[in-house]
Amino acid sequence: MRLPRLYPILDTGLLRTRGCRLETAAAAMLESGVGILQIRNKGLWTREVLEQAEHVAGLCKAAGAALIVDDRADIALLLGAGLHVGQEDLPPAEARRLIGADTILGYSTHNERQLIEAAGEPVSYVALGPMFVTSSKANPDPVVGVEGLARWRNLTQRPLVAIGGITRGNALRVIEAGADSVAVIGDLLPDECSAVSIRARLIDWCRTIGPPTQE
Repeated sequence: MRLPRLYPILDTGLLRTRGCRLETAAAAMLESGVGILQIRNKGLWTREVLEQAEHVAGLCKAAGAALIVDDRADIALLLGAGLHVGQEDLPPAEARRLIGADTILGYSTHNERQLIEAAGEPVSYVALGPMFVTSSKANPDPVVGVEGLARWRNLTQRPLVAIGGITRGNALRVIEAGADSVAVIGDLLPDECSAVSIRARLIDWCRTIGPPTQE
C-alpha cells in the first residue's frame, strides 16, 4: 500500500480531555484532505463510543479515506475498517486470518529486532517508535530517535509509519530520515479544540510537510 504522508490518530481519551467529540475531529480532518484516520480507544467500547465510531466510518467512506481501528479486530470488522495491532495484541497472523487478506493491517515495532521480525508477518505497513519522548502512552518503549529510524529503515520493504512525540517542529526531520508517513496524536488537537481550530491546525501541518495525502 501507499500511505498518506500524515496519519492522524484520534485518541478518544485525549479528545475527551480537549472537550471535542470524535466525529467532530474526524469530520474536520477529512474536510482538510487527510487520507487515513485511526481510532484509538484504550477504554471501554461503550455504546456511545461505538455509535460515534460508526459515524466516523461513514464519513471516511464518503471521503474515500481509510479508517483503522487500534487493537480491536472485532470492532474493525463491525466498522468495515482496517486494524492496527501492537506487540502485546493479537498476533498479526491471527489478526489477518480474522480480517481477511485485503484489509489494511498495521503492526507496531519499537526496536531493530522487532522490525526485522515484522518482515515475516502478513502486514500492510509497520509503525516504528517512539521517535521522541511522548506522553500519549503510560509506559512508552525506549525512544528510537531519528538516528535509529535512518539506521534501520532498510530493514523493511513495507511502508513505514513513524510515531511517538511527532510535532510540526520535528516531523520534517522524521520524513527526511526515511518515514513514509508520520502518525500524530497530540499535535493535531489544539487546546481550544473545535472544528475550526482543527482545520487551522491542519493548515499548519500542510505548511510543514505538504498536503496530508501527499505520497
